[in-house]
Amino acid sequence: MRITGISTHVVGTPWRNLTYVQVHTDEGITGVGETRMLGHTDALIGYLREAEANHILGSDPFATEDLVRRMKYGDYGRAGEIVMSGIAVIEMACWDIKGKALGVPVWQLLGGKVTDKVKAYANGWYTTERTPEAYHKAAQGVMQRGYKALKIDPFGTGHFELDHEQTLYAVSLIEAVRDAIGPDAELMLEMHGRFSPATAVRLAHELAPFKPAWLEEPCPPENLKALEKVAAKVDIPVATGERIHDRIEFRELFESQAVDIIQPDVGHIGGIWETRKLAATAETHYMLVAPHNVGGSVLTAASLQVGFTSPNFKILEHFNDFADAEIKKVVKGAPQVNPEDGCFHLSDAPGLGVEFDADAAAEFPQQQARFDLWAEGWEQRKPKGTEQ
Repeated sequence: MRITGISTHVVGTPWRNLTYVQVHTDEGITGVGETRMLGHTDALIGYLREAEANHILGSDPFATEDLVRRMKYGDYGRAGEIVMSGIAVIEMACWDIKGKALGVPVWQLLGGKVTDKVKAYANGWYTTERTPEAYHKAAQGVMQRGYKALKIDPFGTGHFELDHEQTLYAVSLIEAVRDAIGPDAELMLEMHGRFSPATAVRLAHELAPFKPAWLEEPCPPENLKALEKVAAKVDIPVATGERIHDRIEFRELFESQAVDIIQPDVGHIGGIWETRKLAATAETHYMLVAPHNVGGSVLTAASLQVGFTSPNFKILEHFNDFADAEIKKVVKGAPQVNPEDGCFHLSDAPGLGVEFDADAAAEFPQQQARFDLWAEGWEQRKPKGTEQ
């Protein structure tokens, strides 16, 4: 079997563009991969155009490891977010092709299942007025859909510091959310790399009574010493990793023991097998894995292949029941959260278990998507100029 070409499709919303890539073969089997770029969609498509000619055309999709190696190192330059995302969408599609050709789900090819279900947590649910009352109501809605966990960044436009008044308001939002979801649901606290270590530590202590399940990206991700400083002074598990684009770059993070949960994005770190390798290394450091997943249903399906096969997989992020829920129709067989237990359940469908619908995707053309975490009202995911 050989790859005869690729086709790219961008599904657009005002705040995110999702890039779907179909890989076609001479045996008529087509696989699909997906990633979500922030402001770099055109750059990704440009890279894939070159990579198709230089590396992808004529390759054997079953020789995925060789194709990944050539795409990563064959251009000599150091691979960053764009290249690793390009590798990821092609790699996912190759696994999809292999599973379809063999008539088995990808998780079976990764060594088989270790669990029948993966817990989900909701994100994108607080696209409402930023008040305790509105957040309380929205959080109740999440629980009514069957979720047992959710995530929130309550810090507005906070950057490095958060003054006393803003701190009290953030605390009031978290208090309202905890009241809405009850004591048993998991509440993930997102900081988006906003704060200095001192501020992150102070806020962690202020919010500790509400039992956060983790403290995510408490300070900017570039400085590992800063993260170590936070981890040494808080009792809440620390999570990070969505903005690391190569599993090799996780080495110092593992050595530091500064985090408890790593959050690679399958769509940015080279795909399914790269993430599974990373999960295995994390297991040797007694760390859990909870992938960043702000993509659509194909990326969710790819992330679940890792989840069903990794003993140290904690939980999977899910946006698509809340933000841009209508885009789920571009994929047939989209993974769904079971309302009885708040989990994704194992699928036996071949490959990734999903089919991309290019006609449905055409209803959501690429947009000038914008997501600015420092802009007032960012949590509503309505960039300036897109309000109705």
